[in-house]
Amino acid sequence: MSITLYALDGCPHCEKVHDALAANDVEYETVWVEALHSGRNEVKRISGQRAVPVLVDDEHGVTMPESINILQYVERTLA
Repeated sequence: MSITLYALDGCPHCEKVHDALAANDVEYETVWVEALHSGRNEVKRISGQRAVPVLVDDEHGVTMPESINILQYVERTLA
């Protein structure tokens, strides 16, 4: 799978990204992260920060935090 979404269960920003990916029939894998920022070492290793959502698109070589940027990327690149 070339698209991975790092997300937190119950996060409204993460849910918006999930909805956009599903609406555009994008296949992706979700990695559910810890609620505590200190437990998100994998997210920090990948994106340089611990906030979610973070989208990783291996096919295009993109790692992107911030839901608003991810939503634009989904519409412009993955839709």
